[in-house]
Amino acid sequence: MSRVINRFCDRMSVFKISQLLLVWQQLLGEARTRILLWYLLILGITFLTAIPAFHYHLYQRIDERVRQEMEANMMAFKALIKGEKSVTENRLTDDNLVSGEEKITAPASVEELIKLFRAYLLYQRLEDESYFITFIDGEFYKSSPNARPKLLARDSLLMRRWAKQTQAEQGEQEFSTPYASNIIYMVEPIKINGQTRGVFVVAHNSTGERTEALEAVTVILEVFSLVFVVSLILTWFAAGRILSPLRTILTTAHAINESDLTQRLPTQGKGELGELAKTFNEMMDRLEAAFASQLEFVNDAGHELRTPITIIRGHLELMGDDPQEQQETVALVIGELDRMSRLVDDMILLAKAERADFLQVATVNVADLTKELFVKAQALAERDWQLDSVAKGQIVVDRQRITEAMMNLAQNATQYTKESDTISIGSAIAKEKVRFWIRDTGEGIPLVDQKRIFERFARSSKSRRRSEGAGLGLSIVRAIAEAHSGQVLLRSQLGAGSMFTIVLPLDPPNK
Repeated sequence: MSRVINRFCDRMSVFKISQLLLVWQQLLGEARTRILLWYLLILGITFLTAIPAFHYHLYQRIDERVRQEMEANMMAFKALIKGEKSVTENRLTDDNLVSGEEKITAPASVEELIKLFRAYLLYQRLEDESYFITFIDGEFYKSSPNARPKLLARDSLLMRRWAKQTQAEQGEQEFSTPYASNIIYMVEPIKINGQTRGVFVVAHNSTGERTEALEAVTVILEVFSLVFVVSLILTWFAAGRILSPLRTILTTAHAINESDLTQRLPTQGKGELGELAKTFNEMMDRLEAAFASQLEFVNDAGHELRTPITIIRGHLELMGDDPQEQQETVALVIGELDRMSRLVDDMILLAKAERADFLQVATVNVADLTKELFVKAQALAERDWQLDSVAKGQIVVDRQRITEAMMNLAQNATQYTKESDTISIGSAIAKEKVRFWIRDTGEGIPLVDQKRIFERFARSSKSRRRSEGAGLGLSIVRAIAEAHSGQVLLRSQLGAGSMFTIVLPLDPPNK
């Protein structure tokens, strides 16, 4: 029993681990997570670069400021020993400091050098952690201030080296201490009668400034870390809000099926996501219209094909043994089959109109094409055929498709006119467009039907005549015109006739 329980627990553990891995993979695959990871990477690189750079520049600023102050002090001292300036000696009595009238200038003896050191140390004021240190004949004399750090103790190696200095020097000495102490110094030996009798040193202990700078960097790092965490949290919620239209698109896309194409996205705001929602809705409008057109086309095609099939079946079932009757039945069946064949050919043509290779364009002479159309149209029926104006020029079209479209219009005109009516064909070129037209003096088309008749299987609702076609002729004409980046225009009036015009651009079509 215990083995069974252990196996069950193991299987449950494996199941939980697999579930957690699946959730983790889904989480990593989300755009929201990827945005957060990229933001994390950018901020991380920014902080890792900015903190050391800030630390370095802060040290540089401190070092530059300290060196400028030290150079100013050293220049002032050099001006004294060269005799360019003078200071008033302050004599230190047992009780207090008394100002004297004696002027101390360039030293000519050790005694004068001592006076200069004493006066200068009392006269000058220093910043914190800055020191004036003097030596006489290789021995420490005085410093200002008197209290110095252990690094500058009288018996330190650095102090002993300065005491014996014979050449001017400036530099920096680092010491391995818990605070990384650093002494910046400038040394100026003083010669009297060609011999080095004294040394003047300006020194600065930068430990305090560097400690403060390090504390400032630490504070900034803490603040940056807090800002970093808060910004990541805010980025997570902001990314979710920004990407919410994408989730809406996903939910809407899952809800769409062939029986419900009415789902649309709310178009709020502007920018890429607003344009995406707008484009999605426009795509759904086209898709819904295409599905509706397809459904209507299938229904109409089924209805149109069902009629000849029913006629054929009925006549074949009732056909007797009489040869005359059989001959008549065969002729009727062949006629219905021919009509079905034409219907199928028209449907295939409309389907091909959506393909890129539907047109085979070439340069065509408009005048020759117009005359050819006029000759072919006269064979359709006995009418008063007339040739209107003929355009002169060259166009780039599919000659066969244009001929097919114009013959469909001419055939349509013969079906709604009488022998005494006039049918005219013409062409014209104006405003970078070419126009081919068929006009007649027939019965005309009601206003309510003028847009509908270009739809598939549509016919004029109030026509006194019934077309023998399946109602695809004008749909084919419109498909051919649109394939040429053109259009079909209709102007009609009841009792006065109709005029169909195919308008095409002179430039080659995009297809």
